[in-house]
Order: sequence, then structure tokens, then C-alpha cells
Amino acid sequence: MSTGQLQSAPRSFRLLADVPTNWNAADLQQHLGGIPLQRICLVPPPGCASEDDVIRLHDDEHRLCELQDGVLVEKTMGWYESILASEIIIELGIFLRSHNLGKVLGPDGTLRFLPGLVKIPDVSFVSWQRWPQQTPPRRPIPAIIPDLVIEVLSDGNTPEEMEAKLHVYRQAGVRMIWYINPQSLDAVCHYGAGESTCVARNGVLEGHDVLPGFQLSLADLFARADQQRPSEG
Repeated sequence: MSTGQLQSAPRSFRLLADVPTNWNAADLQQHLGGIPLQRICLVPPPGCASEDDVIRLHDDEHRLCELQDGVLVEKTMGWYESILASEIIIELGIFLRSHNLGKVLGPDGTLRFLPGLVKIPDVSFVSWQRWPQQTPPRRPIPAIIPDLVIEVLSDGNTPEEMEAKLHVYRQAGVRMIWYINPQSLDAVCHYGAGESTCVARNGVLEGHDVLPGFQLSLADLFARADQQRPSEG
């Protein structure tokens, strides 16, 4: 999936009160952005799942699932994408610790963005202004809206799915969203009033007023992810 596809994906996403009972698998797949069918959990039946099911799958089966319209969708993240997310977490963690701006969450940070809508961003930053008074939150799925959401695109993602997530994040109040593409080695920054900027492989993602002074070099990020094991001796 290219960043061009992400910028031109149709805005057909909509939240439903529930999944129509006459829908077949193809209808459900289309509504969820054309994702692979194997990512859609059929137990409980689509339209009947709740946050309790998200928690149960995590605790009992060690599966990460998002929730939309009563449907459980398994989170997809490959090995290389996980390395990239880890490198971003390290960079953000160092910056946040030195500037005392808030917390960084990893790819198991399950959050309630809207009622009945649970997402698991690959990386997210929550400022102290949005962080709850109790530290850390004790609920399995806290209702916390990050200031910054970062998604590292995987093969199982589709442009329609990521456009739908972008709609959710913006509607919920996320201030900035980064989509990083390991295949094309570039990124898209969504910031401001519906503005999107493509950042080339030799470019830098800027923190703007969400993370003042923070910069993430894409070239350095991919170089660290590709780093080989040092030779012995």
C-alpha cells in the first residue's frame, strides 16, 4: 500500500449502531475496509461483541483485537513493523523523559476512542494534560485520547481501513496522526484541519505543537530497523 493510495482512499467509512443481520461475509468485509477475512473474528457473532470480549481474547488467548460496530477485528503487525514501532517508542521515550511531556504507549495499548469503538495504535503519545489523575489507569481499556497516534502499515492493512481509522482518530480528538509505510519507506502526517503531508524517505516527521522540538528522521529510523548483528571479533 502506497502513501498515494492512503491520500486518495475513498471516505466511505461510517459507524453503525449494529451490523445488519442480512449481511454476508463480503458485506462485512467491505464495511471494515476490505481487510482479509481471517482478521474478522466470528465468535462472538459479528455485531454481538463487546469490550469484555476484547479483554477475554487478550487474557485467555493472547490475541489483540479492536472493536467496531460489535465486530472484533484482529490487529495485524508483522515482525519488521514491530521493530520499527519499537525504535519509535525508544526515540519518543527518550524525548519525553528529558522534556517531561507525557507518556508513550506501545502496540498493546488498547484504548476506547468512542463508545463501542476500541483501537490499538502501534504507538501513541498522551500528554500530561490528557493523562488521567490516577497513574497508571487501572481499567483494561481506558477512555484516553492520545495527542499523537502512529501507525506502521502492515501487509494486512488496506487503504480503506486506514482511512477509516483516520476518521475515527480525528473524530475522537487526536491532534496528529502519522502513517509510516515500510514498503515505500515514506510517511504521511495528518495534522491540523484535515491537512495531510507526504514525507519522503529522506524527510523528517515534525512534532509541531503536539511535541514541540521532536523530530523523527525516516532515513535514521529505517537504518536502525535494518541494522545487522555486529560481527564477532
